[in-house]
Amino acid sequence: MTDRPLVIVAPHPRTLEMIFTPDALAAFRERYELWETSGDEIAALPPERLAEARYLVGQPDLSADLLGAMTGLRAIVNVEGNFTDNMPYTACFERGIHVLIASAVFAEPVAEMGLGMALALHRSIASADADFRAGREVWGLDGNGSARLLSGSRIGIVGFGDLGRAVNRLLAGFRAEVLAFDPWLPASVLRDHGVAPASLDEILRTCDTVFVTAAITAENGHLFDAAAFARMQPGAAFILLSRAGIVDFPAMLEAARRGRIKVATDVFPEEPPTADDPARSTPNTLLSAHRAGALDVAFQRMGDMLLDDLTLMDAGLPPARLRRAERETVGRMRSKPVSKS
Repeated sequence: MTDRPLVIVAPHPRTLEMIFTPDALAAFRERYELWETSGDEIAALPPERLAEARYLVGQPDLSADLLGAMTGLRAIVNVEGNFTDNMPYTACFERGIHVLIASAVFAEPVAEMGLGMALALHRSIASADADFRAGREVWGLDGNGSARLLSGSRIGIVGFGDLGRAVNRLLAGFRAEVLAFDPWLPASVLRDHGVAPASLDEILRTCDTVFVTAAITAENGHLFDAAAFARMQPGAAFILLSRAGIVDFPAMLEAARRGRIKVATDVFPEEPPTADDPARSTPNTLLSAHRAGALDVAFQRMGDMLLDDLTLMDAGLPPARLRRAERETVGRMRSKPVSKS
């Protein structure tokens, strides 16, 4: 026993060395007593230690009984970017336990990947490189038959949370007309960020590029189906950056196969896809293995944010850097927990 607050640490599939810089990890260990364990072993910890724990860092499944045993708990810090259905949120709210995620750390790297994907699709960068290496390159103007500019174009962002806002910031230099759709935000918030509020239909019908940055919820599963893709402009770019569940994947791949649209995705319904998954052979697509946000610098920002918010909560103040679960919306989230780092 020590006079330092007890933190139960079960960050799998992350590690403490992944989510902290060496200096930040040293500070974490100095300021707190850490009980490092795995998610499935938390319930077996001594009852007095469960009751003493002030914070839990990780994304383990928590039953109502286990949460009830943690009588001193003030916050659960989930080490991924989405709220998942793995704990009794209502009990957390009733007891004033903050449930936090570090989604903001992934926004910038994922947004940069999304911008790169959009440029690659509109300028055929990856396919032109492959053609050149195979000796079938097409030179000059003849090689730009389907090319479009981002500059001065109309761009849609579906979902305007941390990731959507990061995408919008990167688009500032392109002098584009940016439209945004987010049913959980008032139009005034969108305008404050310099984007035009729009319906999903308007974005699909009129935008050259559509960035999908919305979290998956109970309401938007397969929001992008065959009918949605049929409404898009021919040759438009569809960039999927958030979660696969928001898209009817077979319909998306069919639209790409027919040349109706160009598609880039960093996420898939099952990861990794099987060797014979149609996504691997569909033309007019650009594929990435769920790596857009997986940068060491992003993970290490997580540790800095965690320390900042623990310091605030130790002083009796609310967390300010990590995103808090909201009573009204967390039960509608449908993201799967991460299984890979």
